[in-house]
Formats: sequence, C-alpha cells, structure tokens
Amino acid sequence: MGSRKLNVLVYTGTGSTIESVRHCMYSLRRLLSPNYAVVPITESALLKEPWAPTCALLVFPGGADLGYCRALNGAGNRNITAFVRQGGAYLGFCAGGYYGSQRCEFEVGNPELEVVGSRELAFFPGTCRGGAFKGFAYHSERGAKAAKITINKGALSGAVALPESFKCYYNGGGIFVAADKKSSDIEVLAEYEDELAVDPGSTKAAVVYCKVGEGGVVLTGPHPEFAAANLGRHGDIPGYDALISDLAADEDARSSFLKGCLAKLGLEVTQEEYPVPSLSKIHLSSLNHIEVGELLHSFEDIITRDDEEEYVKGENDLFHLEKPDSRWSMTALNQSLANEYQENKKKTTGRGTPDPTAEYIQILKSVVSHETAWPEPKETPCFNHAVFYSSLQEFRRLETEAEEWGDLFIGRLLNPTRNPKLLSKLPTGFTLAATTQVAGRGRGSNVWVAPPGSLLMSTVINHPAHHAASRPIVFIQYLSAIATVEAIKSYDVGPYAKLPVKLKWPNDIYAQDPNKPNEVSYVKIGGILSNCSYSAGNYQVVLGLGVNTNNGRPTTSLDALLHSVNKDLPPFQIERLLARILTRFEVLYARFLRTGFSRELEMRYYKHWLHSEQVVTLEAEGGVKARVIGITLDWGMLKAEEVKEDGINGTLQPTGKIWALQSDENSFDFWRGLVRRKL
Repeated sequence: MGSRKLNVLVYTGTGSTIESVRHCMYSLRRLLSPNYAVVPITESALLKEPWAPTCALLVFPGGADLGYCRALNGAGNRNITAFVRQGGAYLGFCAGGYYGSQRCEFEVGNPELEVVGSRELAFFPGTCRGGAFKGFAYHSERGAKAAKITINKGALSGAVALPESFKCYYNGGGIFVAADKKSSDIEVLAEYEDELAVDPGSTKAAVVYCKVGEGGVVLTGPHPEFAAANLGRHGDIPGYDALISDLAADEDARSSFLKGCLAKLGLEVTQEEYPVPSLSKIHLSSLNHIEVGELLHSFEDIITRDDEEEYVKGENDLFHLEKPDSRWSMTALNQSLANEYQENKKKTTGRGTPDPTAEYIQILKSVVSHETAWPEPKETPCFNHAVFYSSLQEFRRLETEAEEWGDLFIGRLLNPTRNPKLLSKLPTGFTLAATTQVAGRGRGSNVWVAPPGSLLMSTVINHPAHHAASRPIVFIQYLSAIATVEAIKSYDVGPYAKLPVKLKWPNDIYAQDPNKPNEVSYVKIGGILSNCSYSAGNYQVVLGLGVNTNNGRPTTSLDALLHSVNKDLPPFQIERLLARILTRFEVLYARFLRTGFSRELEMRYYKHWLHSEQVVTLEAEGGVKARVIGITLDWGMLKAEEVKEDGINGTLQPTGKIWALQSDENSFDFWRGLVRRKL
C-alpha cells in the first residue's frame, strides 16, 4: 500500500503557547490545504506514538524552549532527530528556532530572563542568540515589533515570487550567530535590517535552512506565521496600532516568504491561499415533503422561542429554525448575534477580530426547512437535492429492501453526537451531507482532509439495545465499508464493477493508485468513523463517511480512478453515489438485524479487503510474526495465526496458535503496536 505523508504536526505540549499555536495553525492551513492535514500533536504522542511515517512536517511554534527541553529531552529529541535525518522536515518558529540550535543564549545578564545552555537537536550547529531586540517580556505584547527582514532570494529561487524585504512580527526571537560561516549545509534565508541588541557575528541571520541527513530544517527568529488579521488591538501599548498597520501592508510579502520556506522543505504549497470556508445554511428536506413538518413537530419539547423566532439550543450548538416567510429577513439578527459574540470574545481574549481557527460550534446555524418543495439549485449550488432523491428512487427499484434511509436529509454536515437533544429526535436513516468539511475527524487524533469534491456524509442508526449481544455495534462500520465499496462498483453499468477499490481494516477505503499503473500500490481515498451514545433503549450510532470523489487531492479520487479505466465516462455525481451507498447500506443493515454478521456477510467483507495472508509483527510479543486469516465474530478484531520460519526452506509455517489482534489505540498507524489476546 502506498503511503503519502499527509500530516503536518504542530506541537502543542509543554512550552508552547495557545496564541502561537493558533497563528501557526491558521497560516499553515491556508497555505497547505487541501494537500496536507495541519493538526496538533502533544508531547505524549511525540514520545509514544508512531507519528513519523505519516508526517510531512513537524512544527514547533513560539513559546518557551525550556519547556520543550523538559518534556522532550532524551527519547523525544531522539525521535525528532531520527525523523529528520531519515528525510523528514522540521520548522521552528522563535522558541522552536532556539530549540533547534546547538546552543541557546537568551537575555544573557538579565537575572529574570536569562536562559543559557546546549540543546540536543542541534540542527543549526551553532548559537541562537537573543533577544535580537530589546523589550521582551513573557506573556506580553510590549516587546513586539514589526521587524524589517531582507530575503535571500537566491536561497529560495524558483519556489514563489518573492519581494526584496518585508516587515515581520517579532517578539523575543534570536539571531543565528555567524550562520554564513558554518558549512555548505547551512543557508541564510533572511536577515534582519534593523540594528540588533546582541552580537550577530558576521551576518544578521534571522531565518536559516539546515540540511540534516536526508531531511531539512528551517529555523526562524521572527514570526512569519503571524498574520496582522489575527492580532488584537492593545490601546495600552504605544505604537501597537502602527505595528499592525505595518504588518498588514506587507501581508502578501509575509505569505510569499512563508510559502518559500515551506517549499524549501519540500512541501507542496497552495499557490492561491486556501480560504477558511464560512458556514452555509442547513437545508432540511425529504423525499416526501410532509415528513419535514412531522420531524419539526417532534422537536417541540426542545425548541426555545424568542421574539417569535424558534431555536434549538444544544449543549454546544445553537440552531435557528427559519420560517418560510422569514428566511430572507434574518440578516440583521445574525449580524446582531455575530456582534454580540465578538464583544464577548473581546472581553475574554482581548481580540475583537474573528478567530479563523475558532470552533464552528460557536456560530449560530440557520436551518431552512423545505416542507413543500426541494431546495432550488441556486440555494444549494453544490448539491442538487432533486438529483439525490431521483437517484434514491432509482436504486430502491434495484434494492427492494431499501425503503427509508435517506428519506430525511440535511444538506450540510453537522455533528449530531455533540447535540444529544437533537440526536434523540432523529430517526434511523436520517442522513447529513456536505461538500466541504472544516474539522473532519478520524480515529484517535487523525483528521480527514476534505476539500470540495469529497463525498461527506453521516447517517443515524438507532440500534436496539436488545440486539447488542447478538448483533454487536462494532460490525456496523464493517457493513458501511462493504456498502461503500459495493456502491462504487455498482454505481452504474459498465466498467465500474472492475474499479480497484478495497477495504483496509478496520475503517478505511483504499484504491489502486492510478498514477502508478504498473505497480501494486494502494492509497487511501476514504475513511469511516462511528460514534455511539445510549438513549431510550437504543444505541444511537452516527456513522460518518468521507470519500475522495471529484477531488484529486490530497491523494487521489474516484474520478481519477475512473478516468484511468475509461476516459470517456462522465465524472461521479456525489448525489447519485450518496444515494447508492445509502440503499446498499440499508439492505446490509436489515440483513445484519436478521442474521447477525453471518458467514455470507463475512465473506463479502473479505472479498474486498487487502489483508488476506498479510503477515504482521507483534511488537509487544517480542517480534512474533502472525498471518492474518480474518476477523473475530465476537468483537470484530483481527484474527491471525502465529507463524515461524521453516529452517529448511525458509517458508512461514503455522505454529497452531491463533491470536485476536486489536490496536493499542495509537493515533497514527493502526498496523503498528497491535496487541493481542490468545484464542
């Protein structure tokens, strides 16, 4: 299976600050989406989890590098060093720059601030000395400065169009002493123009690139990841408004320079900055229009009324139920609520501007109910409800047991598991979908990169509690995986049945890489995640699914796969594919309720999976090898037989021991750290 590195990991453990992480995540997501997932990583994960195989870039933001040392000296730094030397990339902003140098000298002679000592990573083979400018104070903007930076365009040539210089946010960073005198593996990417408060040696190196083994490192003194739009006003600090104005004037130059640094590290940068999407209205419709009104009537006991408007206040979200005659008159109210939200943010954080990385749950969500007709295409330009419902009816004629799933549909994704009140009102088969997802989540700490062109859906399943023992909930995700692959292969007549789409245990969809037609190389194109809660005699399962359909990035897509088979076929329609998945899934779930995870369902799962005869290593058992032979029918764990190498002919022979394997819940690689129980 092919494994393209898609994670950009931003350290959020001891030593980091919330503000620096926020700026870092915001800028990197705008420049690297949809090609990479920019996600946080804790010190525990850096120490204990196999994050390196899927990581394209490890980022250490601003903060205090002594905290980094306390958390990661020893094992953590060995992991980071090995990652870089084996071809990985490291980006250290400010404190992350000090941390990545051989020696740190900060505010020498100042008894309150002085930090001096060697550092284990030592990517830059010299001293990072600071602060480069006077006035630094922890947890304060009083030492902040718009520092003039001159770019060494020769070191970044060919990456992006670069200015000669720009003003960059600075607060406490250092200079890389005599960086131009070190070796050919060290390049100065930018220099300070202003007079410094410390001795810089032969050059005022503000940003450096270091070649380390097979990998690369960029270390900065200033903060090219800080955007003026995310800085709040500080009326009590003289000159701070001018600082923001100076940074805003050079915003394009800042962004271009940061793009150049990322490209220098080998990352694929988005040339047009990827916008943080705004939330659209939620469109509630039904195959039978009357069911919309019936569902809303069932909300009666959870509706709050205020000035003749109706709201559903969940534990996290606030929904406004728009009336047909008020749908076009809510601008003033929404603006008022937005203003109130911003005032509250200003009081609590000192920032009056919107936080681009804020949780979307904090934003009022408008639900538009369509009780007499489906939404017009102009209302939902990225999803045609009429095409979805006509496809649903078409596939129901093929799947006579498919009768209800998809009848009630919301045309924008939200997470009902965060809203138990709402979830308790939703019937089995209630489906939610979207065209872009801003906070997709996978198993553990993984995220799902979901740009426009992805099929993104969640379906509610109220699984009766009395079935839990004989029809375990864990198998519902396996049913959805079978349904997804079979739906793709039966999307239409023709070559669809031969599309090389497979399952990776337990919850991923893989496809033969169309870019490598002569290799057996599979890449991930989809993922499944189920969440469960209990209410009123049912286990309420929300089954989430994402599939790269029309989008070619970050890996490949169904369209690319189809094009490699037949260039004349039209692209997949997300509405039609969604309808096909729902009808297939409904039939499989009905069969599961009747027979459990029967031998017939088990064999259908194996027909599509990648793992028959795969040999895994049980690290926790001292490197014992085992051959995958199936899944267990109690809890859906991986079943494998222990094997040993035959001393005569070198083949692997079974020892007679059978193991049930499950993940140790690490967040990055399901096939490492498998733990077992003997059967």
